[in-house]
Amino acid sequence: MTKIPMQTPFGAVYFRKSNPPREDWERDYGVAAEDGLNVFRHWFMWSAIERRPGFYDWEDYDRQMDLAAENGIKTIIAELTHTVPDWAYRKFAHARQMRADGSELPAIMGVSAATGGFAPNGGGGGSLTMNCPEVKEAAGAFLTALSERYKGHPGLLGYDVWNECNYAPSVDYNPHTKAAFRVWLQEKYGDLDTLAKAWYRYSYAEWDDIEPPRQIAPYPECLDWLDFKRENYYGQMQFRIDTIRAVDSDCLIAAHGVAGAIPDMAARGSDDWLAASKVEVYGYTFVHARKGNQSWRSFYAADLNRAAARGKPFWHAERQGGPLWMQPQVVGRDKEDGRVAEPEDIRVWSLTSFAGGARGMLNLRYRPLLDGPLFGAFGSYGMDGSRTPRSDMASTIAKWTNAPEQKPLLAAKPVKGEIGILVAPEAQAWDYLLSREGNYETYREAMWGAYRGFFDNGIQADWVHIEDIDAYDALYFPYPIMLTSENAAKLADWVKAGGTLVSEACPGYFGDRGKVGTVQPNNGLDAVFGVTEDEVEFMPDIGDRIRFTLDGVSTTGGGFLQSYTVTEGRELARFDDGRIAIVENAFGKGRTLLVGTHPSVGYYRDQSEAGKRYFARCSAFTGKTAHTVTSNPAVQVRLHEGEDGRYLWLVNATRQAQTGTVTDGEGKPLTGAENHWAGDGAFLKDGRFALPPRDVLIVLLA
Repeated sequence: MTKIPMQTPFGAVYFRKSNPPREDWERDYGVAAEDGLNVFRHWFMWSAIERRPGFYDWEDYDRQMDLAAENGIKTIIAELTHTVPDWAYRKFAHARQMRADGSELPAIMGVSAATGGFAPNGGGGGSLTMNCPEVKEAAGAFLTALSERYKGHPGLLGYDVWNECNYAPSVDYNPHTKAAFRVWLQEKYGDLDTLAKAWYRYSYAEWDDIEPPRQIAPYPECLDWLDFKRENYYGQMQFRIDTIRAVDSDCLIAAHGVAGAIPDMAARGSDDWLAASKVEVYGYTFVHARKGNQSWRSFYAADLNRAAARGKPFWHAERQGGPLWMQPQVVGRDKEDGRVAEPEDIRVWSLTSFAGGARGMLNLRYRPLLDGPLFGAFGSYGMDGSRTPRSDMASTIAKWTNAPEQKPLLAAKPVKGEIGILVAPEAQAWDYLLSREGNYETYREAMWGAYRGFFDNGIQADWVHIEDIDAYDALYFPYPIMLTSENAAKLADWVKAGGTLVSEACPGYFGDRGKVGTVQPNNGLDAVFGVTEDEVEFMPDIGDRIRFTLDGVSTTGGGFLQSYTVTEGRELARFDDGRIAIVENAFGKGRTLLVGTHPSVGYYRDQSEAGKRYFARCSAFTGKTAHTVTSNPAVQVRLHEGEDGRYLWLVNATRQAQTGTVTDGEGKPLTGAENHWAGDGAFLKDGRFALPPRDVLIVLLA
């Protein structure tokens, strides 16, 4: 992080206008500095600053910046142009974002800041559309004034240019956005006749006849609408970056998402790869009270962001530090499921993120809000700003991460995973359109089920965007139902050159524009897998009835069923009804394994021993040697490499002490030469380890 002066950014989100109270600011900054915090992020809300057109109230924000400089704390300015001033909402009424039914998005009170100007459910970037030139000009003027005021300030670290990169799926049907969509279509298709053939709409007389689709269904026009919205909103992100850069060419540019690419890249635009490509430091919000307090979820979030960052530094931009009350995400869940954050939770959550490769940490509240539905939520410090056992734990970790002894440790990086889980954006987009009406969650369950299947076997599975497959030689494709002809050819060439591919059912079943191939697998993939389709069944609602037997073990499938006729491949398994279920094949210098259902969906739902053995079998098929092998599956092991050697991270997220053995992939016992983090009784010696509850052991390997 060349633009970051500290060894490890560690801090919190502090000022959100309504909280904390002004009389506490000076004390809070002093306490934060004493406790080892070195970064604050504040919400610089357009609705709270430009109180009248051209009149900016900077007083509170000036004080935050000055206090930061006085206390050795650096500031990330989170621009919130999606919080629109009330005067702008009135003045630009013609620019209000609209839902498909024509209703306008209101400007409401914020949930995470009891301040006006927010749009409901994210609102697609705010209640006003920046496709309206007047709104874009006004937002740009605010950003220019903001960056001119704080350029060169000694308390400035940089800008966060999009809070939790995503937008509401229900917008935007404003006339300005419709016009932008038509321009986008003209650039893509050139003329109306070409568009008519692509969309199966043959009566457009003029471009103004085109309306965005109001249905979420599997048609080419809906695919284009999803693609346009993603490009449009991320184009607005680029506008914000360019506007700030025009004033301050040297400042750090960051952003953070919600680790949402797997469930929500299509619906909500949570494209972590695209977002990370635009900034210097990327990050993620991950709140266990909302997502679930399971170790695999914590690692998933870190692993996803590490993949999306593509070698850039990334941080856990918003980590829970306190409880969450009375919100719909927690209803009915156990108290221990993240609802009440204990000091031990802060410890294991933070260190898990570092084990996954994060190199910075911010709590999403320094202290809780005093207003609104999120009162009392997430803060490590007390309601009055006093220290708590949770803040003491955060302070311990903050000081540890910035101690000189940890410099070589935190300069090391996680090694590449033994296998990659393939992410093809078009497959998720098509599933969103195909499954929406039935409310199926097949894509999400397949992707997370595959990740957890490898995770539970102690195998590090990296998320691999299809643009990045050349960096891997072994891939698992959990939900491949749609592939463009370009990506199908790319995948075939990758296998032919020596890659090993394990694919679940229906690879590339839908091709360009969502058209079903008359030969399956589609777009030449029949040759790659050495089969042709025998029969196919799309019945995800009863997919749990699908079973196949591999190596004498009966395993549950899920999602869809596709049976095969072997051409060049070799049959390995059959479904219970006798149809061929699994085929292996050699293609060029590579190998494939095609599985005619979605055992990843089955494993996501039941975590059966048979499902776990299936994923171990898939890993063995690749021929890759495991980085590490442990006798205790309750403990997660991650290996990092740096200039000073190899570091082993052993993570125990359970509430019980854990013991076991750990070896390298060849069976050699691992032992520690130097401890970097070790709780009471923790050790690694001659392959044997012990770990306290909700704790981590980090050692330099001998």
